[in-house]
Amino acid sequence: MTSPLTTPATAPSAVRWTPRLWGTLLVLCAAMFLDALDVSMVGVALPSIGADLGLSTSTLQWIVSGYILGYGGLLLLGGRTADLLGRRQVFLVALGVFALASLLGGLVDSGPLLIASRFIKGLSAAFTAPAGLSIITTTFPEGPLRNRALSIYTTCAATGFSMGLVLSGLLTEASWRLTMLLPAPIALIALLAGWKLLPRTAREKDHDGYDIPGALVGTASMLLLVFTVVQAPEAGWGSARTLLSFLAVAALLTVFVLIERRSPGPLVRLGVLRSGTQVRAQLGAMFFFGSYIGFQFLATLYMQSLLGWSAMETALAFLPAGALVALSATKMGAIVDRFGTQRLIPLGFGLMVVGYALFLRVDLAPVYAAVVLPSMLLIGAACALVFPSLNIQATNGVEDREQGMVSGLLNTSVQVGGAIFLAVVTAVVTAHAPENATPQAVLDSYRPGLVVVTGIAVAGLLITVTGLRRRRPQQSVVVAKSTSREAERVSVRD
Repeated sequence: MTSPLTTPATAPSAVRWTPRLWGTLLVLCAAMFLDALDVSMVGVALPSIGADLGLSTSTLQWIVSGYILGYGGLLLLGGRTADLLGRRQVFLVALGVFALASLLGGLVDSGPLLIASRFIKGLSAAFTAPAGLSIITTTFPEGPLRNRALSIYTTCAATGFSMGLVLSGLLTEASWRLTMLLPAPIALIALLAGWKLLPRTAREKDHDGYDIPGALVGTASMLLLVFTVVQAPEAGWGSARTLLSFLAVAALLTVFVLIERRSPGPLVRLGVLRSGTQVRAQLGAMFFFGSYIGFQFLATLYMQSLLGWSAMETALAFLPAGALVALSATKMGAIVDRFGTQRLIPLGFGLMVVGYALFLRVDLAPVYAAVVLPSMLLIGAACALVFPSLNIQATNGVEDREQGMVSGLLNTSVQVGGAIFLAVVTAVVTAHAPENATPQAVLDSYRPGLVVVTGIAVAGLLITVTGLRRRRPQQSVVVAKSTSREAERVSVRD
């Protein structure tokens, strides 16, 4: 399938950054920006929501978990739907649903309705995320153009998250409802611009039917997995409920694999995971986001609960990491072209390990510039290197008709990794919670969690560093470098 912005007769290096191409990228970036903005703004607003609507702590948790459940549970379905029904159509419809759910969330006066709106927003994001990423990978030809586009695109997630922290501190002072309503007009503007600018894509007509059994079982397994992990810290990891849920997840995943192996048009073509490069990208995404979300959780508790910093002060403490990612956006494409994702991803994980390890030095009276800031800068540099590189590595060498599937798989790895490892970190901290909750004792209970976070990043480093070993070239694809460079051949399998 080709985009009207590129034709088979047009060499990839001949494509130029026209205003329309920039407009397409900005629309897609807006959706990614909204996803991250929405998550970070809600976290800071939870205390105000609970006080206004009279919600318990366990109910408040579902304002966050409802979004994760919808997002993580339906990403596989969202990615394949974009391939089969048309990426532009799926993206625009889902973005419209996101705008309506944002409006609903800002107007309701009921906890269950607010949770429902959050689930619907997560569901819509499960369709916009893989559709948006696959629009980029099918519009921008593989090589420098795509690398630059993906670098800018993935940077919007960090920028949205950082801005969300700051904006939520300002908006919550007026009303928590503003944090829910803000995404609605942005999504509406992006929807109107996307209707005009996004390249039209036809439905895939030569597919082998719709994998309805795979869609039902795959979605059910992801929903149950995310639900079980989110509830495990409260129900108990060793409880009968949690163990039976994990057993049911294993059974559903086994059935899903059997269905996909026999389906003529599978929801997820399992053969794509025969590539070592693809597997490293998927696992790297799980460990990368899982370690970061665990770190952010503990660092936020440390700053607000122990140091007594306000939400705004905490947001500003995290801001250098997001700012570093944003400033590197236009440069990362060239860096990837020069050094390759196989080198940059382990390097980024290495920086992240050092950043987490340095944060272990924190005490009850830290000097921000000497203790906290170095960690934030190292983590920001790691995010700038790893996140764009993972997206590039996962989508390179994949046929256009499967870009949505791979995009959905990558986003699923991110969300499931975040849910699982955050639950693990939470369980470790809870297990070390002191009976005598003095500030020092509480800080000491955080340290094992920080050690686990560092260990998760080390595991990601060990997994991704295997890509540095000398590989035997097998299946190859041509990667366009520029008009002045010859096309080079890179292996897409170990």
